[in-house]
Amino acid sequence: MAKKINGSDTFSSSPPQVELEFLEALLEPEDATYPWNPADEESEAYFQELEEQFGMPDLVDEELMRRSPDFFNHLDTLWSDITSTPDYNQNQQQSVVLNLQETLRTTFCAYVPQELLNAIATKAAEIFAARQLISEQLVECVQTVLPTWGTEDLLVLARPFAYAMRSSESPNGASALSNLKNSEWTVLSEVEKAKVSLAIASYAFTQLHKSQSEI
Repeated sequence: MAKKINGSDTFSSSPPQVELEFLEALLEPEDATYPWNPADEESEAYFQELEEQFGMPDLVDEELMRRSPDFFNHLDTLWSDITSTPDYNQNQQQSVVLNLQETLRTTFCAYVPQELLNAIATKAAEIFAARQLISEQLVECVQTVLPTWGTEDLLVLARPFAYAMRSSESPNGASALSNLKNSEWTVLSEVEKAKVSLAIASYAFTQLHKSQSEI
């Protein structure tokens, strides 16, 4: 009975075949060829050798040479599109200025120097889209032709014109000319010149708003 038990114990203590195979796999030496750690210094040489075996560099160079003209042509096209946009915007802005100058000259040139009208038109078109109070825009617009006036003094004179623009009372050429009182520009007082300049500026902004609404 003891031998039978011992024999049974001996049989049960032997590891199954699956465990033996698993143990054998664990005890096998690691693959000494493949660099499992890419940070190893030997890894670079290993991968370089593989690339040389495939012979890809020549194919890559040939492909680059074949496709590079198309690539650079595409870049030139993109660059021309980018550089043409500022030119278009600049031409459009210049067109707005010229049209506004012509409008002011047609309306006021018999009473006001052309240089003053051109300066007001240029400045009005430049600051038209700026986020400012209407009175501030009017003052900035005429300061180019009234350099001796202070900003605060011009703001006081600009308030009636700004109020008229805010209340949708669009100024017209006749109302602006009424400030001249049939007098020559050269004989006007400084206050009268400032009022006329502000009236012309408000008329210029009204024309710009009208042109924008028609687009």
